[in-house]
Amino acid sequence: MLARWALFGFVCLTVAGLTALGVWQLERRVWKLDLIARVNARVHAAPVAPPGPADWPAISTAKDEYLRVRLSGRFLNDRETFVQALTELGPGFWVLAPLKTDQGFVVLINRGFVPPARRAGAEHDVISGETSITGLLRISEPKGRFLRPNDPKAGRWYSRDVAAIAAAHGLTDVAPYFIDAEAGANPAAWPRGGLTVLSFPNNHLIYALTWFSLALLLAGGTLYNVREEWRGRHEAAADPGSRC
Repeated sequence: MLARWALFGFVCLTVAGLTALGVWQLERRVWKLDLIARVNARVHAAPVAPPGPADWPAISTAKDEYLRVRLSGRFLNDRETFVQALTELGPGFWVLAPLKTDQGFVVLINRGFVPPARRAGAEHDVISGETSITGLLRISEPKGRFLRPNDPKAGRWYSRDVAAIAAAHGLTDVAPYFIDAEAGANPAAWPRGGLTVLSFPNNHLIYALTWFSLALLLAGGTLYNVREEWRGRHEAAADPGSRC
């Protein structure tokens, strides 16, 4: 009897846990829908000035990622960094170039994608003189990829780690974010901008229904077995002869 009660208690805890997971997925779905709405609003909004040094300590993914900004300055083209990338155009590199803004601080600009053959400076466009850039604010990607850490000494970069790139090139007063530049007027030019991937998988409803279904099946199966056992005992008690 004790073992049965222990099993029943375990089943109840499991059903409660599965139900809690379903509720959590519904809460995640609400959060994801809000995130998608906020990002869409930022991406399609009129560009604003990027956060300056006074705002850097308060920058966060939730508040600032994908903010559409516009800034002006001069590229430090001798300090470009090439970060390995895999895009809809194939494998290659992101071209990150520091921009000395008119306000005096530096922002890393992801000018866009180049295939390996276009990595050399003579094989892709270089912008000299004063210029203006419009793009999406992105949060730094520290430490490289899983199993592929950045190697600044060898010039091998697998993520857009702003602090590490700045240190490798001796840059100071660098914003703790980078900007994904929008596509330029010439669609055939390299680097190819405007390739920011805006994709937020939202499978939380499916996950929630899965957890709720498992909870319902477990609860239903347990109740069925309890009922059948009770019925068997009731019938045995009503017909003592059946024990012979």
